[in-house]
Amino acid sequence: MTNDILLLIADSIGIIAFALSGLFIATKERLDLLGLFIIAFLTALGGGVIRDIIIDRPLMSFTHYSPALLVISIVIIGLLFKLHKKSEIASHYLFIFSDTLGLVSFAITGGLLGIAADFHIVGVMFLALITAVGGGVLRDMLLNEVPLLLKSDFYGSIALLVGMMLYILYISGMLNSAAVLAVFIGGISLRLIAFYRDWHLPKL
Repeated sequence: MTNDILLLIADSIGIIAFALSGLFIATKERLDLLGLFIIAFLTALGGGVIRDIIIDRPLMSFTHYSPALLVISIVIIGLLFKLHKKSEIASHYLFIFSDTLGLVSFAITGGLLGIAADFHIVGVMFLALITAVGGGVLRDMLLNEVPLLLKSDFYGSIALLVGMMLYILYISGMLNSAAVLAVFIGGISLRLIAFYRDWHLPKL
C-alpha cells in the first residue's frame, strides 16, 4: 500500500471521527444548526488546514470536495440516527472513542507528511501534534473552553508518540502499511487505557 493511499485512509478516518465528536460537542453546547456545522467543520478540518499551511501544501480541505462532503454526511447521518440524543453515558463513550480515533488518525497523517517533507524527528512529532489537536483547540477556543490538549495529559502525548514511532520506523526502513496499522492500533489502545485508568503526566 502506497503512502498516498495510507494518507487518504488515515485522513478520511480522522475527518469522520472528528466530525462526529464535533457533533457531540455542538449538541452538548445547545448550538443551532449553523453553529453545529461550524463546530463540526472546524473540529474535522482545522488541524489539516494548519498542517498544510506549515508544509506549504495546497489546502486539501479547500481544493478537494471529499473532506467537506464527509463532514456534511457524518453530521446528517448523526442527526438522522439521533446519536446526539443517546443517553449521557452512551454519548460519552461515543465521543471518547470518536475523538480518540480522530486523534490517532490525524497524528498519523501529520507524521507521514512530515516525513515526506524531510522534517527531522522533532518536526515530524510537532506536525503530528498540530494535525491531531489543531481543530480541537480552535473549536474549544471558539466555545470559550480550556482546550482538551491542556486538560488531558495523555491527549497530546499520544500524538507526539505516534509521530515519534513513525519517524523511528522510517529511519529503520520498516515504515510500511502493516507498521502504520500497528501504530494506529497501539495509539488508540494507549489513549483509551490512559483515559479509563486516569493516567496523568507528573505535574509541577
